[in-house]
Amino acid sequence: MISILAQERLLGFALGSVSMGGFVLHQRRSIYRSLADNDAVSGGASFSYQTSETTGRGVSAEMAHVWNKAVDETLGRLVVYLSSRGW
Repeated sequence: MISILAQERLLGFALGSVSMGGFVLHQRRSIYRSLADNDAVSGGASFSYQTSETTGRGVSAEMAHVWNKAVDETLGRLVVYLSSRGW
């Protein structure tokens, strides 16, 4: 028989996985719906996706840079601490 602590961790993992799976599924559905609605409004023209994709590349690269900088600032001290401990 596994300990109570292991059972709680297993239950937490299972519930977290199910809830995150539901969240991701919901987000994907809303994204696909918004794309379908956008396609219906534009009359099915594929150029609207190409223009948003070309302008979105610069924005996504900028967002990736901001994200990486924020993670570095947030976790920088933790990395230094773990490095000094030999991890």
